Amino acid sequence: MAAIETFALGKTYLAGFLRKRPKIALKPLTLTVPEGEVFGYLGPNGAGKTTTLKLLMGLVFPSGGSAKILGRDWRDPAVRVNIGFLPEQPYFYDYLTASELLDYYAQLSGLAASQRRRRIGEMLARVGLPEAGHTQLRKFSKGMLQRVGIAQAIIHDPKLIFLDEPMSGLDPIGRREVRDLIQSLKDEGKTVFFSTHILSDAEALCDRVAVLHKGELRGIGVVQDLLARFSGNVEIIWDGAAALPALQALGCECHPTGETIRAVLAQDQLDAAIDAIRRAHGRLMSITPVRASLEDYFLEKLNDTPVEVAR
Repeated sequence: MAAIETFALGKTYLAGFLRKRPKIALKPLTLTVPEGEVFGYLGPNGAGKTTTLKLLMGLVFPSGGSAKILGRDWRDPAVRVNIGFLPEQPYFYDYLTASELLDYYAQLSGLAASQRRRRIGEMLARVGLPEAGHTQLRKFSKGMLQRVGIAQAIIHDPKLIFLDEPMSGLDPIGRREVRDLIQSLKDEGKTVFFSTHILSDAEALCDRVAVLHKGELRGIGVVQDLLARFSGNVEIIWDGAAALPALQALGCECHPTGETIRAVLAQDQLDAAIDAIRRAHGRLMSITPVRASLEDYFLEKLNDTPVEVAR
């Protein structure tokens, strides 16, 4: 069963002083996210990522189209029981403690008192805050607030978790902690749909990604398939700076570090480069095909006009 299905789901706002000028936030979107998948929703700021999440959460009404979540109409109140959500900029009351915040959200989710006590302790430990339960949120760092935000999103053990820019504003350690949390949710069979413009996080976590630009779906694909594309270049590394002028004459992009040189060149120049290194008595250390990165795919799709059919 698909966790998320959208059918020409779109949103147009009325903008301007008299609210007569239509502004398209999301063009008709059709895509499917299978259960148990970590799905990355990529796009620059203002691409329509948050609008999509708000539509799926029922926080704003669509201008057209429909959706299904976990096989049911996305407007069905019963669906909400199986959804967790962390907005991009959550507001938590500063003077609540972490335990009080989680208890509040657990009550909203219908958990009994005995369940709440157990789940609060489990969630705080899971997000790396076992000793912070009685600390007021105003004393939390940005990374700690993100972690407690994820804890409130999963306090009721949902099947589907929406995360809007969960790594935004975090330092490298905080980003790593959030990535580990998302990976652990996937290991449990949860479906995670998260928006981001940090491509390295998407590359490390996602099974599939979609690229959104100016409210339009520009491409969608399996991350491993996208990264397996050969760019047509190779990277060679060798010892021996004497070969550097010959490689530069071939038009290679060379990066010397002392006697060790790294160069990127077209595959059809590889034989000539190896011959030049041998003539200069250099020592060849490695030859590696240069694969396309998620950044390459992302930038390519931002420049594309046709929309690929979602699969």
